[in-house]
Amino acid sequence: MTATTPDVTPEAAFSGIGTIANPATGAEAGQVHWTDPADVPTIAAGLRSAQREWEQRGAKGRAKALARFAVWLSEHRDEIEDLLIKETGKSAADAAQEVPLLIMILSYVIKTMDKALAPERRPAPLPILAIKKITVHYRPRPVVGIIAPWNYPVANALMDAIGALAAGCAVLLKPSERTPLTAELLRRGWLDSGAPDVLALAQGAREVAGAVIDNADYIQFTGSSATGAKVAERAARRLTPVSLELGGKDPMIVCEDADVELAAHAAVWGAMFNAGQTCVSVERVYVLEPVYDQFVAAVVRDVQALHVGAGDGNHFGALIDEQQLAITERHVREAVAAGARALTGGQRVDGPGSFYQPTVLVDVDHSMACMTEETFGPTLPIMKVATVDEAIRLANDSPYGLSASVFSADVKRAKDIAVQLDCGAVNINDVISNLMCTTAPMGGWKTSGIGARFGGADGMRKFCRQETVVEPRTNVGAGGNYYHNSLKALARMNRVMTRTALARPRRTAK
Repeated sequence: MTATTPDVTPEAAFSGIGTIANPATGAEAGQVHWTDPADVPTIAAGLRSAQREWEQRGAKGRAKALARFAVWLSEHRDEIEDLLIKETGKSAADAAQEVPLLIMILSYVIKTMDKALAPERRPAPLPILAIKKITVHYRPRPVVGIIAPWNYPVANALMDAIGALAAGCAVLLKPSERTPLTAELLRRGWLDSGAPDVLALAQGAREVAGAVIDNADYIQFTGSSATGAKVAERAARRLTPVSLELGGKDPMIVCEDADVELAAHAAVWGAMFNAGQTCVSVERVYVLEPVYDQFVAAVVRDVQALHVGAGDGNHFGALIDEQQLAITERHVREAVAAGARALTGGQRVDGPGSFYQPTVLVDVDHSMACMTEETFGPTLPIMKVATVDEAIRLANDSPYGLSASVFSADVKRAKDIAVQLDCGAVNINDVISNLMCTTAPMGGWKTSGIGARFGGADGMRKFCRQETVVEPRTNVGAGGNYYHNSLKALARMNRVMTRTALARPRRTAK
């Protein structure tokens, strides 16, 4: 769920009190107190102190607090979504997706966290070491810094924080400077639900983000590939581990035996949902020649039925700001100038707000930015291909590798295609659904990221340090290799270890 627009506003603008404008109307959505970067170390120190008691509650105790927060989210859903629409210019349909996703994640984590975080027994590597008991403990990193983007201010702010809080960490959240208001509401809800003060905010832009990186024990960043590289570089100064969910240019492949209507519906929703401002959105489509015309016609029909606008009764809303709209305009303008055709849209919506018409592009190729650069806008470029091999080659011809989708009536064939695509997840006969599969990792290849979010138990353990404790089962044989033991005892131990290591496996009786 990556937001790609870099911050270009002068840092001086992020001091004192700031006003956040609604991108759909230009009206004031609310005000925020920007954090002084010099205050971040103090905020982090407070979290570090509070985290000790939070860890000591144990998984069961933390689960109770998380459950109360889930109830608060459910009870305040309307308030949260109203603020989302004001802050981002989303349609009501898009705003309605975020709170349920968090409740789903919370429900899963609450049910599984005790087992996922329990100490784990490991077997002895050799029979001679059976006198030892080996246990791996998962110890939370005290402060997890989360630098979140603007495209999903609720979901992207907390979908990783939930795993960190479950693990026993404190969380220092820096929401996007474009969408700080919903983060304030979420923190209020955390405290109002009776949870301890282990979730804090740092509001601001680059300098505040830098201070968060410098004062956290782990960094979860969601954003552009270029900014992700800078985050990793800064974190490396203190050897702070990072998890980066970065940009994408997700391909869809439509085979000649696909359900064309289903594929068309999926492509339109996958490309236009949230005005295309989703890291795992459909950003380019490769369609086999026999069904190309039918697919394009179905897509155009669906797109022409879409309504653009904020709030109720619309399919998707505004882009976050004029800068993001300008990227979309450039990609379409350059493609058309190079020979592409816009079958729908192709320009911004008349009137106030940063709205762009849903745009279907054909006669495109990889010389065009609309097929190679992340657009993050409501566009759908479609390219005709002769063979599946050509589709796979073009899909992999990208610096990105976040997710993809394959449509075919033959699921086995689609799976064979899927495992040839260079990306972190592939949806068969669907789009974006991997985002809901929190039992599996969501991570990118190539410049789409490092590490993964979710992944079942790994989605909580990633925020922990592993500590191995080796304890004796018996004192027999203790100190067999110490200096004070005889050379005969040492030689005997070496012979036993050598024989054990080189012993052939026993054959199983038939």
